[in-house]
Amino acid sequence: MLPSLRLRLVVVFALVALTAAVSASGIAYWLNRDAVLTRAQNAALNDFRKAMEDNAGNLPRRISCQELREAAAKMARSSQNYQVLLVDRTEDGKQCAAASNEDDFTLRDVPGRLSSAVVKKRSVDKKNKHPYHLYWQRITLDGDPYLVGGAKVIGEEPTPTGYLLKSLAPERDDLNSLAWSLGIATALALIGAMLLAQAAATTVLRPVRRLGEAARRLGEGKLETRLRVSGTDELAELSRTFNDAAASLEQRVAELSAREASSRRFVADMSHELRTPMTAISAVTEVLEEEQDNLDPMIAPAVQLVVSETRRLNDLVENLMEVTRFDAGTAKLVLDDVDVADQVTACIDARAWLDAVELDADRGIMARLDPRRLDVILANLIGNALKHGGSPVRVSVRTEGDGGDGGDELVIEVADQGPGIPEDVLPHVFDRFYKASASRPRSEGSGLGLSIALENAHIHGGEITAHNAPEGEGGAVFTLRLPRDARRVAEERENGDNTDNADNGNSGDNGGRDTGGGKGEHGAGHDGSGDPRPGDDGSGGAGQQGGDR
Repeated sequence: MLPSLRLRLVVVFALVALTAAVSASGIAYWLNRDAVLTRAQNAALNDFRKAMEDNAGNLPRRISCQELREAAAKMARSSQNYQVLLVDRTEDGKQCAAASNEDDFTLRDVPGRLSSAVVKKRSVDKKNKHPYHLYWQRITLDGDPYLVGGAKVIGEEPTPTGYLLKSLAPERDDLNSLAWSLGIATALALIGAMLLAQAAATTVLRPVRRLGEAARRLGEGKLETRLRVSGTDELAELSRTFNDAAASLEQRVAELSAREASSRRFVADMSHELRTPMTAISAVTEVLEEEQDNLDPMIAPAVQLVVSETRRLNDLVENLMEVTRFDAGTAKLVLDDVDVADQVTACIDARAWLDAVELDADRGIMARLDPRRLDVILANLIGNALKHGGSPVRVSVRTEGDGGDGGDELVIEVADQGPGIPEDVLPHVFDRFYKASASRPRSEGSGLGLSIALENAHIHGGEITAHNAPEGEGGAVFTLRLPRDARRVAEERENGDNTDNADNGNSGDNGGRDTGGGKGEHGAGHDGSGDPRPGDDGSGGAGQQGGDR
C-alpha cells in the first residue's frame, strides 16, 4: 500500500500525532463541557431555589392569577437570566399557570417526566428529609439547548410549583469556540508532526539511501566502495558492517582473481610447452602409421594405440590453447561475407559426413561472420550429434527478425535421432570437462567441444541452446543463433579491448575476457564442461578440429 519508506514514516508520525491530538482535544473538550454546563446549571438552580424560597414561599394561600404572574416576573428578574413559570390554585379553586413571559415559556415546554417528578410527594425518613425536591433536565427547543428545572414549595397544601427555563446558548457558543480552537490546535499538531516526520525520515533515510547506492556500486563490481561512518547509532554500526563486508569481499575477490589468473597462465604456458613436443611426436606417429602394414603383427596394435592417443592428446592441447585465448580475451573475429549453406556443406564435406547429414538450407542466405569460427561451431555440433545421437542428423538454416540495422538473425538447428539428453544433464551440456556418466570418465573427446562452440557463438554476439525434441520426433536439438552481420559486435569488442588494455596497462592476464556479452564465462580449468553425453569434444573423429582452432 505504501511503497516508500519515507511515506510510511510520515504516515505513521501523522497517525500517532493525530491520535494523540484528537484524544487530548476530546478529553479537554468533554472536561470543559462538563465544567461549563455544571457551573451554569448549578448557578441557575441555586438562584432559582433561593427565589422560590423568597417569593413563592411567601405567597398567601388564597392568591389570584395576577398575583402569581407578578411573583413569576419578580423571580425572573435575576442575574441568571431565566424564565419562570408558577403553577398554583387560585381563590376560586382553578389551576393557574403564570409565566414571566408567556410567549417564551409555557407549561407545554416542561417535560412530562420532570413535572411528574416535581409534584410527586415522597415519604419523609432519615434518608429523605423533605417530601419534595428540586429536579432539572436539559432539553432542546427549536434547535437551541435549554435547562428546565422545577420545585414545589414545601408547606401546607396547596403550595405553588415553580419551573425555570434557562437558555444554554451562550455556553453552547463558548463550547463551539473551544471545539474550533481544539480542532485548529489538532490540525497544527498534525502539520507539525508531518514536518517532524519529514525531517526524521530525511535524517534516517539519507544513510539508508547512501547504503543502497553503495550496495548497488558494489554489485556493479566496484569493490573499493566504502561508506563514510559517523556516530555510534544503529545506522553507523550498519555502515561499519557494510564496510567490513566490502573489504572482506574485495580481498576475497582479489585472491580468487589472482588464483584464476595463475591458473590461466599455467594452462596457457602448459599448452604452449606441450605444443612443441607434440609436433615432434605427431610427426613420428605419422611415420609409424605409414609403416604400420610393414610392422610385426604383434607390434601393430600397440602402434595403432600410440597413434590414436597421440592424436587425442594433440586435440586436447589445441582445445586448451583455444580456451586460454577465450579466457585471456585475445580471441578476435575475422569477418567475411559467407553463404551459410555453402559453409555448412563445406564443413560436412571436409569431414566426410555427407551420407549421415541432411541439409535443409536455401542458397543465397548471406551473413558477415568469421568463417573459421562458424566452421568450428558446426563441426562440434554436428560431430556431437553423430557420435551421441545417431544419424541421420538434420541441419536446418533459416533467418528471423526484421532485417533492419543488422537486426536480422541467423538460426541454425542441428537435430539428431538419438534418445535425447537426460533432463539433469541439459543444464550442464556446455560446461567444460563435464562428464554425463561418472562411470565413463575417459572418452575419445576432451569434453571441451561444446564449450568452445558456445564461446565462438558468444564472440559473435550469439547463443547456443539445447533441448529435446517432442517424443517420437527425434532426439536432441541444438539451436545456434547468430546476428547476420557481426560488425557491430566486432567493433564493440575491439573498443572494449582497447579500453581494457588502457586501464590495465596491457597486462595480458588481467585483460578483459571474451565472454560474448557476458554469457557462458567459465574460468580456465573449471570443473564441469561441454559434453551432452559421456565426455566428448563433439567434433566427430578424424578432422574433428574443424579448422585451425
